[in-house]
Amino acid sequence: MELGIGGRRAIVCASSRGLGRACAEALAREGVHVTLNGREPGPLRDAEEEIATRHGVEVESVVGDIGAEETQQALLSACPAPDILVNNNGGPPPGRFQDWDRETWVGALDANMLAPLLMIRRVLDGMVERKFGRIVNITSAMVKTPLAPMGLSTGARTGLTSVSKALSRDVAHANVTLNNLLPERIDTARQRGMAELRAKLGGVTIEQAYDEMKASIAAGRLGRPEEFGDACAFLCSAQAGFISGQNLQLDGGSYAGLI
Repeated sequence: MELGIGGRRAIVCASSRGLGRACAEALAREGVHVTLNGREPGPLRDAEEEIATRHGVEVESVVGDIGAEETQQALLSACPAPDILVNNNGGPPPGRFQDWDRETWVGALDANMLAPLLMIRRVLDGMVERKFGRIVNITSAMVKTPLAPMGLSTGARTGLTSVSKALSRDVAHANVTLNNLLPERIDTARQRGMAELRAKLGGVTIEQAYDEMKASIAAGRLGRPEEFGDACAFLCSAQAGFISGQNLQLDGGSYAGLI
């Protein structure tokens, strides 16, 4: 399917690797010029070069923590009029509710709620004025199926989901959409880290930890990053203008609820 976004411009946050990288790759394949972001210069430079070579689009990158105001300003300087914004950031680690003090909660909210909302604030008016905008927030399956060890992630990302839903109703008239992608068990470095943690705490091998992960998914396997990226690209497409305020779960059919 031709997605009708060739020549558009996108900011993809936290995109040197993992799910953000997968989204940037999928958009670039459709002819979208992308501005990348990451904290580590080496992996970010590699991603910039590889995407530009592979897809023949313009690629820029901004080093820095997306939660920092200077990083957000630099991204908008590199891409002053984005048509697409993909919000992403590393999630907080699992833990125990009793161990999370105020500082820990504020850090989670800054990274996974306030940072994406402030990026939306920076780009939304321009998108409305130009009558085209696609905003996709990468959140988590924990938004719909919260588990206590992932409480920091659930709390912050549910707040982002709520505000995005409210905003989506205000800007739909201008062909601007806001949607959320909710991944569960996508085969990235973060899942590797979760497998290593499970192996350490549970006295199992990493291979056994991976098998446990796969068994928890109805499809019997982990999701592939490229599947996730393709879903993001479609939500950013010209054809997706009537889809807004939605939470799309990429979980191999595992969610047991209706809504």
